Amino acid sequence: MNALEARRLIVAELGNIAPEVDYAGLDPKADLREALDIDSLDFLNFIAALHKKTGVSIPESDYRHLLTLESAVNYLTDKVK
Repeated sequence: MNALEARRLIVAELGNIAPEVDYAGLDPKADLREALDIDSLDFLNFIAALHKKTGVSIPESDYRHLLTLESAVNYLTDKVK
């Protein structure tokens, strides 16, 4: 998976959780939970959706790597080869 594919997947799954957000204007370094005003359960649903779509097991210790759009893209491109 390249960075563009990862970004599209991430934005698509976040769009299922927070459809009212303009993702084109989202700061890639902003904390997704704050920028999208999502709670912990929404964030876990996002993690579960990424796992389902990619098959990548995401342990709780790696959740910190998915807090921003930029770090989530980097995480997925590294894990999905």
